[in-house]
Amino acid sequence: MVPWCSSRIQGSSSGSTPGSVGPSSAPSGTSDTASGDDSSSDFEATLRPCGKRGPQQGPKHSHVRKRPRAMEPNGDCSSTSTVNPEPNTLFEAIKSAKIAVETVVDDWLEAYKQDREAGFLELINFIVCSCGCQGVVTPIMFRDLQNSEIIQQLTEQFKEDSSEYPLSLNTRPWRQFRAGFCELLTAVVQRCQYSIIYDEFLMGSLISFLISLTDSQVRAFRHTSTLAAMKVMSALVKVALDVSVHQENNLRQYEAERSKGPGRRATEKLEALMVKRGELREQQEEIENMMNAVFKGVFVHRYRDVVPDIRAICMEELGTWMKTYVASFLTDSYLKYIGWTLYDKQWEVRLQCVKALQGLYGHRDTAAHMELFTRRFKTRMVSMVLDKELSVAVEVVKLLTLMLENMEEALTDEDCQSVYPVVFASNRPLATAAGIFLYRRLLDPQQGASMDSSHDRDNRTFFQALLTFFIEIELHEHAAYLVDSLWDCAGPRLRDWETISALLLEESPAEGLGDQQEKALVEILAASVVQAAEGQPPVGREPAKKPSSRERKAQMEERIRLTHCLIPALPKLLGKFSADAEKAAPLLEVLCCFDLSIYCTGRLEKHLELVLEQLEEVVQKHTEQTVLEAASRALHALCDPELALQRHGDRVRSRLADQLADKFNQEVTEMLQASSLDEEEVYSMAATLKRISILFNAHDLTPWQLFDPCTQLLQRAVDTGEVPPQVLVPTITCFYFHILWELSCLPSTGVPEEQLQSLKTKVITFYSLCHSCLSDVDAGVREQAFRVLSDLLLVLGPRLPEDGREELAPLVLRPDAELQSQLAAFLMDHVFYPACSHEELLATGKSLEDSESRIEELHRRRVLLAGFCKLIIYGVLELSAASDVFKHYTKFYSDYGDIIKETLNLTRQIDRQEWARTLLLSLQQLMTELLHQEGPNVRMAEAFPGIRDLARRFSLFFSLHQLRSRPLLLNIHREGILFAFQKTPGSEPGLPPLNLPFLEVLSEFSSCVLRPDKALLLTYLDKVSREQLGVLAPGDTGQWQPLVTYRNSLQPQDEGGTGESSRGAAPTPHPTKRPRLEAPSQVPDSSPLPSTHPSSPALTSTMLRGDPRPPRPLFSGSILSSPRQQLHDPGVQSGDALQPDGGGRGRAGGRAERRRGGRGGQGLPLGRL
Repeated sequence: MVPWCSSRIQGSSSGSTPGSVGPSSAPSGTSDTASGDDSSSDFEATLRPCGKRGPQQGPKHSHVRKRPRAMEPNGDCSSTSTVNPEPNTLFEAIKSAKIAVETVVDDWLEAYKQDREAGFLELINFIVCSCGCQGVVTPIMFRDLQNSEIIQQLTEQFKEDSSEYPLSLNTRPWRQFRAGFCELLTAVVQRCQYSIIYDEFLMGSLISFLISLTDSQVRAFRHTSTLAAMKVMSALVKVALDVSVHQENNLRQYEAERSKGPGRRATEKLEALMVKRGELREQQEEIENMMNAVFKGVFVHRYRDVVPDIRAICMEELGTWMKTYVASFLTDSYLKYIGWTLYDKQWEVRLQCVKALQGLYGHRDTAAHMELFTRRFKTRMVSMVLDKELSVAVEVVKLLTLMLENMEEALTDEDCQSVYPVVFASNRPLATAAGIFLYRRLLDPQQGASMDSSHDRDNRTFFQALLTFFIEIELHEHAAYLVDSLWDCAGPRLRDWETISALLLEESPAEGLGDQQEKALVEILAASVVQAAEGQPPVGREPAKKPSSRERKAQMEERIRLTHCLIPALPKLLGKFSADAEKAAPLLEVLCCFDLSIYCTGRLEKHLELVLEQLEEVVQKHTEQTVLEAASRALHALCDPELALQRHGDRVRSRLADQLADKFNQEVTEMLQASSLDEEEVYSMAATLKRISILFNAHDLTPWQLFDPCTQLLQRAVDTGEVPPQVLVPTITCFYFHILWELSCLPSTGVPEEQLQSLKTKVITFYSLCHSCLSDVDAGVREQAFRVLSDLLLVLGPRLPEDGREELAPLVLRPDAELQSQLAAFLMDHVFYPACSHEELLATGKSLEDSESRIEELHRRRVLLAGFCKLIIYGVLELSAASDVFKHYTKFYSDYGDIIKETLNLTRQIDRQEWARTLLLSLQQLMTELLHQEGPNVRMAEAFPGIRDLARRFSLFFSLHQLRSRPLLLNIHREGILFAFQKTPGSEPGLPPLNLPFLEVLSEFSSCVLRPDKALLLTYLDKVSREQLGVLAPGDTGQWQPLVTYRNSLQPQDEGGTGESSRGAAPTPHPTKRPRLEAPSQVPDSSPLPSTHPSSPALTSTMLRGDPRPPRPLFSGSILSSPRQQLHDPGVQSGDALQPDGGGRGRAGGRAERRRGGRGGQGLPLGRL
């Protein structure tokens, strides 16, 4: 038996423990973690009194201070406190990772057998070193002090210069050290399991020391010792399991021997078995005492520690104990801790709980013991499918899948309904886990099928179940996401092209599919073909990755296989569904995934002709954009010049172009001659132009000479306005593609002059016509003209002659001032206008279709804004034009924040000075607009805080590189001050300028200004205020509050009474000063934000006391005796250290400045601003 030393762990298990969340006793109904509440533990042996030495009456353990006062050299403990003079051998061996852990443990065991106290101290000091502590436990300390006193000594020697310690470091060497640390403690217990752990010294002393160390207030001690104790406990659990197995074997041997007859029974063997049985029982009791001590002394307190890593360690090891020793630990008294911790606020702890439960639900034997736990915590586990941490949600879905497999009745249909929608999640690991769950629950045909069922029948059952789910869920229409979620678990079934084709081509009304099922199955077919051919998840699920050579080979083989399977079926499918646009478009997408060379190598020209006939018929039948775009892409693939059978595609394309061009020319002639058109003629012409514009996008139709009729239509629309919008929009598109195709056909060198002049004439004609269309009455025409003009200006922008294309310089198109103003006005009318959010639409009772239309509208507006921003980024428009975009950054942040922020970052790289001026211009424009709307009292307007918030967001772009942004900030402040004091016509003398509230906006940039520059800006502020306003008589102090706020934002923080230095300067101590006897003056606020209690302008004490001396000017707070000397002193150099001025506010700074010759600071000269 181990004589447990209770005196060594006194104060460790009672009362409130350091680092614990909440008091020692848990709230009723939620936790019972105090030692008295864990009576349901399976190990109930109490700690036995020490037989080695009597209990010592030391001081009660209390919270140890982290930085106690150093002890006197002649103190009582001077001989016991020491710093580690040499490195610990175990620590160095594990840290170097050059020696096997088994060898290190064997060497330590040899030393322990020779001197167990020295060996034990080496192990203890290894744990102390692993905490990052430089102290060492000496033999004197071990013999004379309690564990709490030893830990207090170590705490005093613990250097807390940094919060890092070995277990907190995440670099590769220290991750290896952590693994070696755990492996060494486990190996020590395993190597000692047959004798040494029962020597009444090693385990008792080690466990008592670890229990005391886990009670420390030092995080490094508590974290490291908890990990050590949990690993020792896990090793003891394995030892207890081995002893239990030996007991069962011994009992079986004893019963077998006793069942023999009297003549065959061996008495000596029975006695030996009885002796062995008693020894095993004693060993089991001792190990249970050890485990009970660790569980109650460490786990019960540390599973609710304030450090998430410590709680996660406890949950991870508890799951290990339950899986290892089911008979003792897989009970409700231990499972309750995992259930409670499922509600932990830290995702790392929840993740370890879920992983522990996966090990328990992963086997039917252990899952059978989880019925009560499942009933109690199933609701929580199902709700964690929507955990905000995706890694936790993934593991929870895997856990529910294990419950589905090993506990059939545990999850109800309602529980499963919470998991099904996750297959459409954007996170692929989460969606894949949900796909496996869906497949196991609903789609696996082997669940109810017999063993002799055919593979084809199984796949039919699978697709019927999949279609039923896809139609009934009514949550998402993206079949590509569903296919990608099921790809890992049901990929072979989804790649069964023969079965899908057979299901779609069935004509039997009994076995055939309905219209909705056919549509869904066609979408699934197209999505699975694209997934197999490209090997990439759908757009928006995860970034595309570059496939390896093996993956490319597999994709090529899969593409060849699907081509052979679907080439005969595709013409039949198109023939059956060509009249349905929703089914024809996905089937044409399938054609683009084929290996088209097989048409030639496999002698399948007949199938190619059939496909081309169906494609031509689709183009002639439909006017929907999705179908026509799919047909255009398919025809482009079949017209590839590298394709052997390219002539077949060219023939069909030429035939289509001839038909469409002839019809278009005829309709244009009729329209120009007729005074009015009926609806049928307008519809026919719009359909023809729509087909031509979509084909023009992928095919060069310039040989059909469509430029002149398009020009006539546009000119007619500009002159008379009689052309309908549904005709005008595709006409603009055709005109634009015609110019692009001609530009792409120009040779890189030696461009003929006639061809260049002809193209330039067409560009100028199109430019002027589109410019006129920007003022059209129809919004769709204006948007299309804006979109086309933006792209054309970008293509024919200043970068066109680069890269050896200098001959194209005459084609460069530069927008005039009128067009620039029209583009900016278009943004205000079509992009930056308020629209209802999704919540507002629901609140007003609008349907989901309305919210979807709003999303589509928002997408169109984002495209328009992106087109304008690209013009600025690529130098087509001046950088100052970006102010029309930047000033809406905060107001439309939810809709366009990402686009505007990226524009801000890219334009900053072009010209930092001009970029900073543009930011200031944006704020000035907003201020001017607000003045026109609200009048002089703009500070009370609702929009004024929005301008300040915009300035605050702009200031964040300067906060990272203050030195590099120094001249930019000084320019912003200088020009902002001039704008604030700008005189307006008719302004009365003595009153503040109308733009003065702009100083409050400007104060948002003060936090990024370096301390020396703040003094310079204060001087410059005084200079400008004197020049513009002169000496003002005191009036309404509230009118000058913006100036007070701005001055306070420029005051260094230590001058504002906070006792802290400003950013970029070290704090300086303040000497003790006698209080002044005069009336107190206004103390400036150091915050750049306005004070909640507006203060009056800083008046001198003379004015307050009524002194007969003449009053000082209003802005005398930091006036220097010689401002001109400050501006022109050649000794003032950039970067010199400078003390800010402090005169005029109840301090002696002004007089000190005069004695220094009038210098208020030495920073960047204002002449360089």
